[in-house]
Amino acid sequence: MSEVQDLIVRFVGVQKSYDGELLVVKDLNLDVARGEFLTMLGPSGSGKTTVLMMLAGFEVATHGEILLNGEPINNVPPHKRGIGMVFQNYALFPHMTVAENLAFPLQVRKMGKAETEEKVNGALDMVQLGGFGNRRPAQLSGGQQQRVAVARALVFEPVLVLMDEPLGALDKNLREEMQYEIKHIHESLGVSMVYVTHDQSEALTMSNRIAVFDDGIIQQLASPPVLYEEPDNAFVAGFIGENNRLYGTVTAVNGTGCTVDLEGGGTVQALAVNIGGKGSRTTLSLRPERVTIAPSEGQFPNVAHAKVEELIYLGDHIRTRISLAGNDQFIVKVPNAQGHASLAEGETVTVGWTMEDCRALDA
Repeated sequence: MSEVQDLIVRFVGVQKSYDGELLVVKDLNLDVARGEFLTMLGPSGSGKTTVLMMLAGFEVATHGEILLNGEPINNVPPHKRGIGMVFQNYALFPHMTVAENLAFPLQVRKMGKAETEEKVNGALDMVQLGGFGNRRPAQLSGGQQQRVAVARALVFEPVLVLMDEPLGALDKNLREEMQYEIKHIHESLGVSMVYVTHDQSEALTMSNRIAVFDDGIIQQLASPPVLYEEPDNAFVAGFIGENNRLYGTVTAVNGTGCTVDLEGGGTVQALAVNIGGKGSRTTLSLRPERVTIAPSEGQFPNVAHAKVEELIYLGDHIRTRISLAGNDQFIVKVPNAQGHASLAEGETVTVGWTMEDCRALDA
């Protein structure tokens, strides 16, 4: 991926400030591979949307360079960048039919009538709206309008498609359906996509790689499994998926592992990922599905006693909230298999986990 011709986008030392003092984006270096689906994920105000808007040309970088297909585009106006855009509010022209909305970017590019019609029909078929060309946007549901917006962004075969929270206005079921649809369109067309969202499950579902933003900086850039299984720091661990935190002090470091004395009492063996030396404070990260209730003797190096605070039945698993080492919001996901129906609120249980599943991160 380091070979420049395989890159569609490069951000080189890009910074953005609106007032000349506060940097919304700080020294961004980011490469997007051709054909990749890259998601920029982060909380509100983390800088992800500003990065997208600089790439689209609606914002200007205060410092640094943005390259598209190896060419600097800092001074190229948005309509000359050959980029498709999908916004959260669809941004369809209400006075035009669906077909006219799709034809618009082709007419701007002076495409002939017959070819325009062919491309419009192809794009509508791609988003499963074949017979909807003569309707107005107001006659469509939210999901259908969003499909039209996606088709319009793809109809002129752009080098790159940018999507800014495109599914934010849809209800849960429709949102999940559209996630798979956009993912499948990406896979079948091989078009490069850069997607912005604050919804972590959306990012995990759709992306080849995810850039997790906080405070104008990429905290970690990796594939979905790596981000979830191997977070680099406490922010990423807490932002991607559900995560239990325990706080303590490192008392020994041995190779890849470390020993941590917990604030709430007890000692834990953990994977030393992002810690200072002996005596430093650390946050332990432990996924709820990696904790076992009532383990067999000697099964895990880490064993603790805990009190069951709450049981919530969720069909495929029982969400078990326990009180452990001073944390009464510690969650264990117990698979809904036989043998766990005996758990009761208020009882004391033994829990265990491996060293590898317990990551010692920054305090």
